[in-house]
Amino acid sequence: MPIDFEVADHIATITINRPESLNAMSPDMYQALSESWVEVRDNPDIWVAVVTGAPQPNRPPERQVFSAGADLKAMGSNRPEAYRFWQTQNDQLLNRGLEVWKPIVAAVNGLCLAGGMTLLLATDIRIASEHAAFDLSEVKRGILPGNGGTQRTIRQLPYPIAMEVLLLGRRLTAERAAHFGLINEVVPHGDVLNIAMERAQELASMAPLAVRAIKELSVRAQYMPLTDGLRLEEAIGARLRFTEDAQEGPRAFAEKRKAEFKGQ
Repeated sequence: MPIDFEVADHIATITINRPESLNAMSPDMYQALSESWVEVRDNPDIWVAVVTGAPQPNRPPERQVFSAGADLKAMGSNRPEAYRFWQTQNDQLLNRGLEVWKPIVAAVNGLCLAGGMTLLLATDIRIASEHAAFDLSEVKRGILPGNGGTQRTIRQLPYPIAMEVLLLGRRLTAERAAHFGLINEVVPHGDVLNIAMERAQELASMAPLAVRAIKELSVRAQYMPLTDGLRLEEAIGARLRFTEDAQEGPRAFAEKRKAEFKGQ
């Protein structure tokens, strides 16, 4: 399968698995990826997700690719029907408007290019190989970095660096990406997935409803006035306060034991 999907211990692992094409994504793969994100969103047994790329067995570590983005050869040149422009919820992706409030960890085990980088921009915790690099070079092909590329890059990088990436198509090394806060950690290449899974396990040990509430509030805060954000925080906090997990946390603390959260 071009998109592998596994669930264990409340963690979904999504692997972009097309190593022969540097994990470039065809239309069928985008559809499968969309279905995977919907499953993450809707399956109550999933509390965290990890996304990574399948390794390429015949390439050295410094030439491994997390994802080369969209497979331009497979995309075709047929003009879509005009009515599809207004089907805004069709085949939604994590980086194209699908709201997934469960935390997403990216295990970037190589070059993270074009659509691979726009996917990265929609994740929450990002672990990268020392050999990883990041670019949005669509401008060199006469197209633009869609699926949030022009929108999230400018929000997640300083303005001149974002323009360097978007307008010049310049590549950021893992070290430089970490310097500007695009990724959390740069680790040895062979440790990327293991460390990403450790972060996912840490997230899965938290109260899942509280995690989702905090993520939603933090993401929405970027697009609303402070007064509106404070009011929404108050409303969601009141809703969370009466959950079983919110009762379990203080009780476990008082009893000096590990909390057993159930997502209820």
